[in-house]
Amino acid sequence: MDRDDQLRALMIVSASLLIVNHVIKRRRHRRWWRTELYSQRAGAKPMADMRLTGQFQNFLRMSPTTFEDLLRLVGPRIFRNRTQLRAPISIQDRLAITLRFLASGDSYTSLQYTFRVSKQAISGIITEVCSAIIEELKDYIKLPTTEETWLNISKQFEEKWNFPHCLGALDGKHVVLEAPIKSGTEFYNYKNFFSIVLFALVDADYNFLFVDVGCQGRISDGGIFKDTKLCEMIEDRTINLPSPDSLPRRHIPIPYFFVGDSAFALS
Repeated sequence: MDRDDQLRALMIVSASLLIVNHVIKRRRHRRWWRTELYSQRAGAKPMADMRLTGQFQNFLRMSPTTFEDLLRLVGPRIFRNRTQLRAPISIQDRLAITLRFLASGDSYTSLQYTFRVSKQAISGIITEVCSAIIEELKDYIKLPTTEETWLNISKQFEEKWNFPHCLGALDGKHVVLEAPIKSGTEFYNYKNFFSIVLFALVDADYNFLFVDVGCQGRISDGGIFKDTKLCEMIEDRTINLPSPDSLPRRHIPIPYFFVGDSAFALS
């Protein structure tokens, strides 16, 4: 076979590959963007139904007013423009899906039947909306940095719980998760399941003052606390904790403390 024949053969093979590739792509071309279940989403209004039946707060763990306030904050971050192919999932549904997931822990498969949104879309929505919530609300969790603020918290504990000199309650919460790949027993806790830990400090009204999230479930609350920014600031004396003071009708100075599984006395 001479050079011209080789070139012709190469051209034929190349053309054949292009044709086969085109046919395969045509065969894989979707005729529908959505299944019948998802195409009916426009007519389904679960949030409106919840309002009418008075079940809104039970469904999302917040009142309609609080939902609207949160939507106003995160809405611009999660809004999506309409395309020529299809209408976007509304910001109301995006927020509701995320809040329902956080409130109930429902699987993506369960949520897709409730909201008529595919579980593939839900997986992206929840991550996106959670990021927006963190960015908009992160300033609402503030660790006190003045002695006056700490004393106000102590006063609340004394008035509401009859517990003087308490500056906050510390504890950890194990959040169940699927074991990360190749993590071994890194996230396996003493309760015999895999988890990450939400470690928090709250005031007398259960408001968060400090939060540390993501530590491996195998680590104890004490071990987590020692590695937190809160512990570092206490040891460095940079958060202006009140000096020891006497209790009512007592004359011996008592240190202020945080209460948890055991009390942390602070001099």
